[in-house]
Amino acid sequence: MQNLYNNIKSVSLEFATKLTPVLKASKFKETGNITPEEYIVAGDFLIEACGAWKWMPASSKSMEKDFLPADKQYLMTRRVPCYKRCKEIEYDGIHEKIIDIGSGEENDGENENSEEHWVDTHHNDEYDRPGNGDGVVRGVEALELKDDEEVESDSSEEALDLEDIDDDQIFVKQVDTDQETHVLRTRTYDLHITYDRFYQTPRMWLSGYSESDKPLTNEQTYEDISQDHVNKTVTFEAHPHIEATTMCSIHPCKHANVIKKIMDAMEAGDSGETLQVHMYMVVFLKFIQAAIPTIEYDFTKSVTVN
Repeated sequence: MQNLYNNIKSVSLEFATKLTPVLKASKFKETGNITPEEYIVAGDFLIEACGAWKWMPASSKSMEKDFLPADKQYLMTRRVPCYKRCKEIEYDGIHEKIIDIGSGEENDGENENSEEHWVDTHHNDEYDRPGNGDGVVRGVEALELKDDEEVESDSSEEALDLEDIDDDQIFVKQVDTDQETHVLRTRTYDLHITYDRFYQTPRMWLSGYSESDKPLTNEQTYEDISQDHVNKTVTFEAHPHIEATTMCSIHPCKHANVIKKIMDAMEAGDSGETLQVHMYMVVFLKFIQAAIPTIEYDFTKSVTVN
């Protein structure tokens, strides 16, 4: 029944998208929505901060969106490792935090039946930091926002460029012991970030491969999705830029509200930090991790804006 509902909703949104005008004036500060131009700015910054991402053209002219540059239709990173299934890191519900989108407040399990929330299942993990809104989104603490807009990375660690690595190296992890070296093969994912014209936010897509480099089935892919999001905010839909391709996607209906909540929490914090639009994609990747916690795509933890 849930899949039928998702299919009907997808068809309806596809029709509505065609009738939705392209956002021209920025609403970033007011609502968390961004224009296609701001999407490009944020994407360029993500690539500068992390060379594993790159811009991609549409698969054909018919799949090209005229409100985006032909050579910058969507972002992609390839062969991201996924060492564990979500059930291997199952958490106690006591430790989850609900981000209440409707009221803009957090709670520790209250109103958990409401549709107006985003579940942050990892707000108490090693990346939390006081002073950024009490862990509204895991990983946001890794960003230090200051006045200038220059990118600084950890000088001792260069951004990983997956294009320079052989496929065998990408999904094989070596574990050394005193006596021998064990080879641990793992699942990998190709990740895409598109611009959703209807919701006026980025949207994440993923395509997985098994330990033997075979495409994952829908059921196998769902093993790497937080159960709070399977068939709710994460479904399989037609890719907007690649012909005849269905991919797993994280639905963007609440993305703008989550971003707006993060901005408000940062500004209300002791540091008074302000989120700038060029950092949008970096923060987007932080809160998307709640839905796909075992896919290790986030190479931006050392990004600093001076």
